Amino acid sequence: MKTINITVPRLSYAAEEALNRLRVNVKFSGKALKKILVTSSVPNEGKSHISVYLWKMLAEAGFRTILVDADLRKSVLKDELKFDYEGEVQGLVYYLAGLAEYSEVVYHTNLPNADILPCIGVIQNPSPLLEDPRLAELFDRLAGDYDYVIVDTPPLVSVSDGAMIASVCDGTILVVRSGETPRSLVKQSLVQLERSGSRLLGTVLNG
Repeated sequence: MKTINITVPRLSYAAEEALNRLRVNVKFSGKALKKILVTSSVPNEGKSHISVYLWKMLAEAGFRTILVDADLRKSVLKDELKFDYEGEVQGLVYYLAGLAEYSEVVYHTNLPNADILPCIGVIQNPSPLLEDPRLAELFDRLAGDYDYVIVDTPPLVSVSDGAMIASVCDGTILVVRSGETPRSLVKQSLVQLERSGSRLLGTVLNG
């Protein structure tokens, strides 16, 4: 398997302790919980930030963990993690479109136990790809290969992508930015998650 070198900035002590509590809460949610969606209602609530550190901390605790970048419209993880890789990187879009196989889109990183399935080549309308059976098949295979699958998606209110992906995950963590996200939008997100059939694991109050 190929390797992408990444850089994850250090957190403040308070932030690290808060995210470590989140990791512990995820661990105590049960062994059946493997495919975990991390999303928000609207952009800029910090969902990708939370996804990255939950993934990193689970890996540091000894769990085989993979981060799936499923924001097919506006991925930020490639820049946030400062990907360092020689050659062409293929990711989720390539796999769902049938242009790459499983072994070609899953990468090791320089962090022990922390693999990544990146999103390279964002597209304007990913709905047909997300409706393809290959998505559920991919997530089931990842759940067989890893202890945890952390999935970063677009916000729920903006587009339907997040709810579609939630339908093939075991549970969802909803990130809410303190003092900024209207309650009406949070309620709208909860309705979408309920319709998708994804179990709400809890919320993260960010900022």
